[in-house]
Amino acid sequence: MEQWDIYTADRQKTGRTWPRGKELQDGDYHLVVHVCLFNQQGQMLIQQRQPFKSGWPNMWDLSVGGSATTGDTSQTAAERELFEELGLSLSFAGRRPHMTIPFEVGFDDYYLIETDVDLTTLTLQEEEVQAVKWATEDEIIAGIKEGTFISYHEPLIRLLFILRHQYGAHRK
Repeated sequence: MEQWDIYTADRQKTGRTWPRGKELQDGDYHLVVHVCLFNQQGQMLIQQRQPFKSGWPNMWDLSVGGSATTGDTSQTAAERELFEELGLSLSFAGRRPHMTIPFEVGFDDYYLIETDVDLTTLTLQEEEVQAVKWATEDEIIAGIKEGTFISYHEPLIRLLFILRHQYGAHRK
C-alpha cells in the first residue's frame, strides 16, 4: 500500500507516514506534484485517464500528476511520476516548482517544463493513462467547459501557460 509522508502546515515533515486512501487527521498534509510539459509551439501535453480509474475516469488531465510517497522530495516525486506515467526520464535535480498551491489536505507543486517530446516514444502507464496528445490553452479550457477535462479553474490553466518560461509573478 502506498504511504505518504505527513507534513505540517509549514510544510515540515513530521516523521509520520499515512496510507493512501485513509482520511488524514486535522493538521496533517501531504504533497502532490504536477508536471506540465510544453512544446515549442506553446502546447501542453495532456493525458487521458483510464476509464477504470476511481477519480475522474476518462477525463483529460495535465501532463503528469501524483502524490509524493514516503521518502520523496518534490523533485524525486516529479521524476518518478513522469517516468511511471509516460516513460519519460528527466532530471529535476536543482529544479524548483514554478508554483505551489495549498489545498485542503496538502500542497500541489507545479513544474512547468518546455521540451519537445515525440509522443510515439512514450510508454503510457497502463493502469493510469489511456492516451496523450498536445493541446493549446484554448483547447484545454474548452475541454473544461465541455466536461471532458478535469475541472481546474480556468485562470490556473492560463497561468500555467503564462509562467511556463519564467519563475515569479512579474513580467520579464
